[in-house]
Amino acid sequence: MSQSPVVQSPVARSPVLQSFIAGEWLGNQAGQALASPVNGETIYHTHAETIDFARSLEFARTKGRASLMAMDFQSRASCLRDLGKHLLEYKESLYAISLLTGATRNDSWVDIEGGAGTLFAYASVGRRELPSGNLIHEDDAFPLGRDGQFFGSHILVPRQGVAVHINAFNFPIWGMLEKFAANFLAGMPCIVKPATSTSYLTEACVRLMHESGLLPEGSLQLIIGRTGDLLDRLDGQDVVTFTGSASTAAKLKVTPNIINNSIPFNAEADSLNCAILAPDVSVDSPEFELFIKEVAREMTVKAGQKCTAIRRVLIPENQVQAVSERLTARLAKMSIGDPHLDTVRMGALASFEQKADVLAQLEQLLKSSQLVCGHDEGFELLGKGSEKGAFIQPTLLLSNDPDADGGAHDIEAFGPISTLMPYKNIDHAIALAARGKGSLVTTLVTQDPEIARKVVPALAAWHGRVHILNEASSKESTGHGSPLPMLKHGGPGRAGGGEELGGIRGVKHYMQRAAIQGSPTMLSAVTGEYVRGGETYESDVHPFRRYFEDLRIGESLLTHRRTVTETDIVNFGCLSGDHFYMHFDDIAARDSQFEQRIAHGYFVLSAAAGLFVSPGEGPVLANYGLDTLRFITPVPIGDTIRARLTCKRKIDQGKLSPKGEPQGVVVWDVQVTNQHEELVASYDILTLVKKQFD
Repeated sequence: MSQSPVVQSPVARSPVLQSFIAGEWLGNQAGQALASPVNGETIYHTHAETIDFARSLEFARTKGRASLMAMDFQSRASCLRDLGKHLLEYKESLYAISLLTGATRNDSWVDIEGGAGTLFAYASVGRRELPSGNLIHEDDAFPLGRDGQFFGSHILVPRQGVAVHINAFNFPIWGMLEKFAANFLAGMPCIVKPATSTSYLTEACVRLMHESGLLPEGSLQLIIGRTGDLLDRLDGQDVVTFTGSASTAAKLKVTPNIINNSIPFNAEADSLNCAILAPDVSVDSPEFELFIKEVAREMTVKAGQKCTAIRRVLIPENQVQAVSERLTARLAKMSIGDPHLDTVRMGALASFEQKADVLAQLEQLLKSSQLVCGHDEGFELLGKGSEKGAFIQPTLLLSNDPDADGGAHDIEAFGPISTLMPYKNIDHAIALAARGKGSLVTTLVTQDPEIARKVVPALAAWHGRVHILNEASSKESTGHGSPLPMLKHGGPGRAGGGEELGGIRGVKHYMQRAAIQGSPTMLSAVTGEYVRGGETYESDVHPFRRYFEDLRIGESLLTHRRTVTETDIVNFGCLSGDHFYMHFDDIAARDSQFEQRIAHGYFVLSAAAGLFVSPGEGPVLANYGLDTLRFITPVPIGDTIRARLTCKRKIDQGKLSPKGEPQGVVVWDVQVTNQHEELVASYDILTLVKKQFD
């Protein structure tokens, strides 16, 4: 990969950071000085110019929305993929700047490549799960009347406002991209406000995205510094997402304008996450060592500055000494200092303010706990000038009374600090875990499925994610502290009560759900999908003979009939090997609820395909699956069936076949009925259909 000519190193950039507002970079006058947490030297300044947020919002609501609505889900998904590729191409320039935040390369990998990976993940979600267009038909329409001409359903459309993202300092790139990916795919422009202390890394990432030429105009804006009157200018179509402390989230959430306009506010707050060593795990088992590694890793990755880090370590009372000794020994091997050095495994906290806050919280924790290891001002630091940096030694505490109020159940030191909390039995462990008042994630280390069966549902009530770790899963496990794009990231109570990521769930957060009612034909027109009972179009040309562009939603074929015989059932049974008694045992079948032998359900599918398939070569390239299959009415010997095939949905993913032929996805609604017009089988067929033109 070539290296970026834009963002190569800190010295190649202006010392004054700039906001990206209304399509322009703003800021030349130096404002607040930002010091390197590695050695205390000033590395950047925020800009002193005031941002016109009225102009910023207007630009997003007009230019930004228009440019995003000129695209559709599929094209925005492709854009996310290309943005991810672009960031990876220039990732080394971001790694160079990330070192200034105090992060090691391993820490930065999570932030930089994890951020790009989230773009790829949401690109895949969009291509795989979303339609063409800018409307999601969320579920099948269902009849609301007796005559089949009044139906109801739900649709999702992009909100017409702006997504405002207020992010924490610990993940300057991933923290932005994990929100941006979802709102962008949904078709909503955003304004990003990173934490000031590490905003220089976010600014570098936004510059790369802007200068790629891939970003639609107005789809992304960046604030360096304060939000001013931004929150007071929002309206009911806007969305606010926040990541940071629970106290700050509580203050922002009650902003009068947010309350008065019922503006959606999603908070992902710091939480007192825990890890539980189950009582079945012995000191000599592989799971014990996995537990030690997981706790140590979560204490030291990003110097413990993770909203998902393990703050409370729940262990059996008889394991206190063993866990203390093994964790102490492991943490003692941790090399700390300037992350520019390859030998350093843990860097600095993100700022001197952060260091002061962590030390203050540590002093509070020591009132209810005793020191096991760490908290030593004399620990060795690697790197010239690092003695002037914002470093803290990994520190392990032991709670004096895990059942007491306060302490580690209430106080979070957002750094490399964890507290051991002994428990009496597994029920006691569950109760202690809940004392965190809601957390993002917990890890249960156990060998026993029965313990998992009992404990996990109880933990799920208080945690957004439950990570079960044993030797079998360890080789593939992404770990306690790694939110994944396909899984929900958030938690109840203290953790903010919000939800991010979660695949398509994250996209829907930026969309408005509406119930719709009307005739099947009207609902088909609105949703862009055929609704049963709606108008269909039949012609002399078989639908399988039409190219993707020529097919119309509602284009339909009603087939000829076929009477099912005993020979059909016998032949299908011999071919498939399915000799289930309901198909072959006349006496047993008469005693069943059907009172007679019936045809195989899969024979009905095969027979239906024989009725509606056009066998000659044509635009239909492949059938790659069935959805929503239901067998509804049994088909006994002598029944006559027919099928109706209707073009239900078209999705243009912009893909090519292995031969380079442009193609799209067509979903066909299939209804198989008997001689009484009763529905026998119902399903969707997914096919790849050739286009005439690229």
